[in-house]
Amino acid sequence: MKKIVLLLCLLSSTLTQAQEIWPLYPGAAPGNNPCDIQETGQLGLTAANVTTPTLAIFKPAKQDKFKGAVLIIPGGGYQHLAMGHEGYAVAKAFNDLGITAFVLKYRLPNNSSCFDKKELVPLMDAQRAMLIIRNNAKKTNINPRNIGILGFSAGGHLAATLITKFDQQVIKSNGTSLRPDWAVLGYPVISMQDSITHAGSKKNLLGEHPDQKLADLYSADLHVTKKTPPCFIFHAQDDKVVPIKNSIAFYDALRSKQVAAELHIFQNGGHGFGLNNPTTKESWLEELTSWLNSNHQLNYLTLTKR
Repeated sequence: MKKIVLLLCLLSSTLTQAQEIWPLYPGAAPGNNPCDIQETGQLGLTAANVTTPTLAIFKPAKQDKFKGAVLIIPGGGYQHLAMGHEGYAVAKAFNDLGITAFVLKYRLPNNSSCFDKKELVPLMDAQRAMLIIRNNAKKTNINPRNIGILGFSAGGHLAATLITKFDQQVIKSNGTSLRPDWAVLGYPVISMQDSITHAGSKKNLLGEHPDQKLADLYSADLHVTKKTPPCFIFHAQDDKVVPIKNSIAFYDALRSKQVAAELHIFQNGGHGFGLNNPTTKESWLEELTSWLNSNHQLNYLTLTKR
């Protein structure tokens, strides 16, 4: 019990370290219908029934000289958001690398009556977040050409959707690129095909019985191109929630298009471990740092541990 209380206190404290929280839209979010639901959740830990999306900004005490930034997208099966261990805690870890972090609280499509086209709503929010981050690069002192994206689980699906559909804009960008410069996917949902998908994420995003065309449209591995940004993926082999075949399928798709990619497979770890896999001393963040440093397409990044 003491450990649980301590964790709650630490995560709530981390939330208060966000320098600012920005609304994604100046008023009601586009695509919203009148909806009689209230946002719920535990402060610093979870959020549900989200209809008003936001960005929480975490700035490092000492910024990396290349002024990198990352958009973090928590998971939760498109039903809730794991804001604590897949959001704020991860933001703090990136701050320790000198990277500015933005944690996205996005609208959840499981309440279908609240939105015009519920499957578009998360992508609208992710694209809008990229637009805001890039357009405010000078204000936040970041490099607009060094903005990555990191998504966990269903948030990984949203991140994968963004990096494969950044040029299929569902918001107005006025010419600003919505393409992340690099991507990280943690135990992601990738496919909406019944054989390997996470059934809950598919149902919440696409509905009870989506047709094959819609399932294909939201299977990110089917939409990789040579313009898809370099990608680092990690997954546990024993994940019983989101089959590892999702990550393998996306990695194979990236390689088929000659996109720089790395897939790190943990033997154990299950699903939803966030920043630290409790079954091993290996750190995906350390592996990511090495990948960013060594990848010839990202040689302007020289992240170092502080």
